[in-house]
Amino acid sequence: MAHPFTTALRQRPLLFDGAMGTMLYEAGRSLDECLDALNLSHPDTVASVYRAYIQAGADIIETNTFGANRIRLEHHGMADKVRDINFRGVKLAREEREISGRPVLVAGSVGPTGRTIAPIGTLTAADATAAFREQIDALVEAGIDLLVVETMGSIDEMTAALDAAKQATDLPIVALMTFAEDGRTLSGHEPQTVVPILAAYEVAVVGANCSVGPQRLMGVVGKMREACESLSDGGPAVAAIPNAGYPTMVGSRLIYRSSPEYFAEFAGRVIDAGARIVGGCCGTTPDHIAAMRAAIDARDTNGETQPKPPSIRPAGTRWSSPADTGDHIEPTRLKRRLGQSFLRCVEIDPPKGLNPQKALHGARLLKDAGVDAINVADSPMARVRMSAMTLCYLIQQELDIETIIHFTTRDRSLMGLQSELLGAHAAGVRNILALTGDPPNLGDYPESSAVYDVDSIGLIRIITRLNQGEDSAGASIGQGAGFTIACAIDPTRDDLAEEARRLHAKIDAGADFVMTQPIFDVDVWRRFLRYFGEERLPVPVMIGVLPLQSSRHAEFLHNEVPGIVLTDRARDRMRRAGSEGRKEGVRMAQELLQELVPFADGTYIMPSFGRYEVAAEVISVLEGSSLLAPAQ
Repeated sequence: MAHPFTTALRQRPLLFDGAMGTMLYEAGRSLDECLDALNLSHPDTVASVYRAYIQAGADIIETNTFGANRIRLEHHGMADKVRDINFRGVKLAREEREISGRPVLVAGSVGPTGRTIAPIGTLTAADATAAFREQIDALVEAGIDLLVVETMGSIDEMTAALDAAKQATDLPIVALMTFAEDGRTLSGHEPQTVVPILAAYEVAVVGANCSVGPQRLMGVVGKMREACESLSDGGPAVAAIPNAGYPTMVGSRLIYRSSPEYFAEFAGRVIDAGARIVGGCCGTTPDHIAAMRAAIDARDTNGETQPKPPSIRPAGTRWSSPADTGDHIEPTRLKRRLGQSFLRCVEIDPPKGLNPQKALHGARLLKDAGVDAINVADSPMARVRMSAMTLCYLIQQELDIETIIHFTTRDRSLMGLQSELLGAHAAGVRNILALTGDPPNLGDYPESSAVYDVDSIGLIRIITRLNQGEDSAGASIGQGAGFTIACAIDPTRDDLAEEARRLHAKIDAGADFVMTQPIFDVDVWRRFLRYFGEERLPVPVMIGVLPLQSSRHAEFLHNEVPGIVLTDRARDRMRRAGSEGRKEGVRMAQELLQELVPFADGTYIMPSFGRYEVAAEVISVLEGSSLLAPAQ
């Protein structure tokens, strides 16, 4: 499946954000300090800039890492902070995206070294490539969606950065040169000369940023578009991201003259000239981006109205949940299909803020890809997120696809557990994964008190009694509920005998099916079955599959995330994959999925960094396959 960036690029013009340095300067920072290091020293200030551009309507926000390569950081005595600064810059951007709930893409910003490449300068191309590679590795590890190599005045430095990018990742690349008043790069290259050089690197976008204002950039963009069209495949898309005119000093302040209204008018003209990406560079603010957003949204692109974000149905609209007829409650659709076909589910995390738009967008993509149900996690890693119950309800209301809610005993008393379950049933949320939950001291609120009146086994017993028509104290609830109960197991843990014992207890308590922690080798599951004492479980099982993104991602999961254990073979494959890490991760997940089908009744995919398109690509291997027949 195509990357969301390239898919969106084909569908409509995309809006980048505006200046980072300008906004940090407005916030009181000095332009001669290391602005990238503010990711560590003043994260709230950086986050507020990301937030402002998201609220202004940007489709893509760039990380505050423009100068975070080793060569530039050396001037500030921070050459040893390359990974920390870049990783934190991405993390802050991703957190603001999560809080916003909007499907914004995070672009890793890579700017020039500030040195001249040999033979004119003293910096060798190999040293420049090594510095860029170090930075890009950190950006990819932190979970960027695409890479932006920008403000390059030298084609030699741009190609050094692109060499590093191609070694490090297969993510989409936006390559932006900077041009002077004469329409040439600082090294003297014309737009029509630059384009074929960049296109040879198979970048998704070529373009121009910085240096000049909108008027001057129009001519550059036109020539780049013509050069792209002359290529056999039509070439990459074109981007135009100008400064807000030329800066002037007013007192002690640096002022850019171009207004938001002027930029809004420019956005329309440059899109007509062939640009697929617009945005702002030095001197632009969220006001400029908001004006451009309004101008783009008012356009009718390719004869089609711009897509609107998913709506939320008004209260009182009923989702087509399993029918309740008299005293009889129909089983959930999921329960009716368990054991009848190989089920495909994908996990979605609720947003960290008020807006569920990104989660709903992801759920819609997954439904279109053929997913049978959406898993919704309950504040994973004990970090505050929107209520999983609410998001399940919204997904079912909006998309008419069933959800599986991860329901923990961590935050709810015995009475609260049962109250919420009754409410979930009334709302049509009836597939429950019964979990104990991560302790609060793992997350952002270590002072928060855990409840744990019961563990996951006790929760399964409670839900079973509700299905029998009574609460845990034996009081009648009027009729039997229609919950489908899932339980969790970890086949990678050291004490498999204890894990097998607990699974027996969960099944005896009433679990209808099993969901596992992610595994990376079918032999891991076979080994667990030997401990359990049977060739197959007595209830259906969905095995967790987590597509890896890179070798660093694999090592992070293996060494730092509780409950995830990779095999040596999986880690070695990711190390050998190099820049093809994302593709290799998909291949590994697809191979594992095919191997698991004889041993399982379904899978649930756990995509990292909210990359739901990766999950869709993984399950596509089963499309139209006889493997979807029930396991025997």
